Amino acid sequence: MTTLAPVMQGFFTERLAQRRVSAHTVAAYRDTFRLLLEYARRQLGRPPSALELTDIDAVFVGGFLDHLEHDRHNSVTTRNARLAAIHSLFAYAAYRCPQHALLIQRVLAIPQKRRDCTLVCFLSHEETEALLAVPDQSTLLGRRDHLLLLVATQSGLRVSELTALTCADAELRTGAHLRCTGKGRKQRCTPLTKPTARLLQRWITSRDAAPDDPLFPNRVGGHLSRDAVADLLRKYLPAAAERCPALASKNVTPHTLRHTAAMALLTAGVDTSTIALWLGHASTKATDVYLHADLAMKERALARTAPRGTATKRYRPTDSLLTFLENL
Repeated sequence: MTTLAPVMQGFFTERLAQRRVSAHTVAAYRDTFRLLLEYARRQLGRPPSALELTDIDAVFVGGFLDHLEHDRHNSVTTRNARLAAIHSLFAYAAYRCPQHALLIQRVLAIPQKRRDCTLVCFLSHEETEALLAVPDQSTLLGRRDHLLLLVATQSGLRVSELTALTCADAELRTGAHLRCTGKGRKQRCTPLTKPTARLLQRWITSRDAAPDDPLFPNRVGGHLSRDAVADLLRKYLPAAAERCPALASKNVTPHTLRHTAAMALLTAGVDTSTIALWLGHASTKATDVYLHADLAMKERALARTAPRGTATKRYRPTDSLLTFLENL
């Protein structure tokens, strides 16, 4: 038996199972190793089941990462995500194959590639209203799509969290909120506005939905996929851009709606610690990107800054006697 196959099988059946990672993480790691093994088959001329761990050395992994960027035209973010999966596999292999410690150490030493930090894309209030006005609420699917987009822009849920919601996850009485399980199996509650809670209550009642039914079902009553959410967003964006032309210049994805919720909270004066809790971030570091994107906040800071050479006016209280005479 080769050394690579049992290590990879143990990684999925033991390491990931023990850590109870989400199904999305398992799928991402699976896709990474599918690409890696297919690349190895073409480069080495051997089937994946015949590969040794020594075949996947640092030079080979480097070639695979270059293949992702140049041949598959993957972004730096995707390249780094694939490398993180490989690092996780080799960290597990260090316990299974200590005789290959040097090879494993060299693979683990491959650094993440630095990338440009671009400003997050989000929708303004006018752009959000234009998007929400497009779905035809006289139809069942139109009401579903309107509610899904409304909840996404107000709650900031990740698309995987949004599509996994059931009717039981929506608490619509006093203190209305949505319950979800996010990254790292962390559970959190996201509050809802009263108008949104009323719309959700009417939506659930009109469908006569059971508690275990998806909150936003597909045509056959199952959970929507992430691709389905992206497709419905692409369907509504052209009509929304006619109402609000600024939308035409933006690359709007389901994650943009999450950014929109975060920026709405920030412009309302909510501190980044609260926003991090709202979004389910592990720390405020991931939330700091919204500070860079808030141009209005920077303009307010600029307005408070006095130009050089300008005398700063200070408050001078008037004489008490003059104040008395002026008030007569």
